[in-house]
Order: sequence, then C-alpha cells, then structure tokens
Amino acid sequence: MNLKPLYDRVIIKPQEEEEVSANGIILPSLSDEKCSTGTVVCVGDGQTFDGKMVKMQVDVGDKILYSKYAAVTYKCEDKTYLILRQADILAIIKGE
Repeated sequence: MNLKPLYDRVIIKPQEEEEVSANGIILPSLSDEKCSTGTVVCVGDGQTFDGKMVKMQVDVGDKILYSKYAAVTYKCEDKTYLILRQADILAIIKGE
C-alpha cells in the first residue's frame, strides 16, 4: 500500500465484526453499533499545536477502538482501509 497519512491521521484495517451463535451459525454484526475495532496499519507524523509538536500516541500494529462514523473509507487492492484522526480513536486495546 502506497499511502501515507498526513499530520495526526491514522490508517487502520477494520476488524470484521461477526458473532457466532451457540449452534455455530455466523450472525452479521448489528448496524446500530456505535464503535468498532481495528489494527493500525500506518501513522502520520503528528501535528503542531500552539507551536509544539504533538506526538502520535498509537503505533503500527496497535489494536484500537474507534468511533464508527468518524472514518473515511479507502479501498486498495480489494482490501478496505479506514483513515481517521487520532482524536477519533477512543482507546488502545491491550492484552488480546
């Protein structure tokens, strides 16, 4: 992928949200979910705020929780990526 995010933007690979019933039937995710998870693929350099450089708090490979409607969708080589600002990342998921 030849895509580099600018400033405080992050490119993520969204995780497919599927649920499996007790009988092993795969259920599609509910469309009314407000947040989702994904893995960070690429990170911008950060942004200047009040004359000081604000460092990015996420790294490539981090699993994150983000606001579902905050991202822009980008399709490349039959894969879907999302581009969003660091401020739209709600949390870094540790230990999974």
